[in-house]
Amino acid sequence: MSKKSDKKAILSFEKDTIDLPILSPTLGYDVIDIKTLGKHQHFTYDPGYFATASCESKITYIDGDNGVLLYRGYSIDQLAAKCDYLDVCYLLIYGELPTDSQKKTFEAKLEEAAPICDFTKNIFSGFTRDAHPMGMLLSIIGGLSTRQGNACNLKNAADRERAVIRLIAKVPVIAAMIYRHNEGKAFIAPQKGLGFTKNFLHMLLGDDTKTNNPILIRALDRIFTLHADHEQNASTSTVRIAGSTGTHPFAAISAGISALWGAAHGGANEACLNMLKQIGDESQIEKYLVKAKDKNDPFRLMGFGHRVYKSYDPRAKIMQQTTHEVLKALNKHNDPLFKLAMKLEKIALEDPY
Repeated sequence: MSKKSDKKAILSFEKDTIDLPILSPTLGYDVIDIKTLGKHQHFTYDPGYFATASCESKITYIDGDNGVLLYRGYSIDQLAAKCDYLDVCYLLIYGELPTDSQKKTFEAKLEEAAPICDFTKNIFSGFTRDAHPMGMLLSIIGGLSTRQGNACNLKNAADRERAVIRLIAKVPVIAAMIYRHNEGKAFIAPQKGLGFTKNFLHMLLGDDTKTNNPILIRALDRIFTLHADHEQNASTSTVRIAGSTGTHPFAAISAGISALWGAAHGGANEACLNMLKQIGDESQIEKYLVKAKDKNDPFRLMGFGHRVYKSYDPRAKIMQQTTHEVLKALNKHNDPLFKLAMKLEKIALEDPY
């Protein structure tokens, strides 16, 4: 949140000079309030929102220069180490970490909202086995907005909260269904009493031994926490723009999923895996580094650098630790794709280019 200060910015045009209020946020740079600029027949030009705030927020703070990510004032390191994903969901929604009783109530609401109706299951009959997961997800979430039970009066706080609860509850169920559809396997219904993340693993894998592995459950939970929010990114901005028209919350989220799909956003993870498969093995790394340096070659190195974080991404350190814990638990340190990724990282970071 920001407050007005006594400071002002003076903007001079050819025939005019105006004073613009300067707002001082709790954290971060001062902000120049340009709402009245249009009255002076001028606009600002800022592709990509590099220097533009579209709203005030108490939720997330990022300092890209120093590698800082805060949810409601808590560092991502603290939350990943001491909280689980449901703690973080509650924190982002309500502004405070839950008490034990609040968390139990919250989890009970999620369990109650998780089951999927036949309407949703029937949608899958229209998807081929190789349909892209993100395309299926945005279609199903958008489709849920047509169900009478999901009607939402946006002016009613209880209705808005109910929509949020249902989305958090149903998205992992739908995601697991999508995975099993691609694999040609029968759907597994959510099960009460397992806990949010373990239940997701159960719906993905069934009675596989991995479902009960506490290291895998904790790793997945940590990944959910690290990706819970990221300030004014492309998908959040898309959801806000769609939501500002008064559309159904599920429809707005569907629009956000469309933005998340792109290779310059959430799709970067998939693009990185595809790149590693394209490189093939360690003997091909130098060849592909040459291609990456050639501006006329369409090949690009994925997974290096970040649009916001200029020093380091605070999530990467936690992810790296988590990855090694999982590989150790599964005895997968010698996985060819992992070894290729590690070798590529080492060579690329040492390259002066």
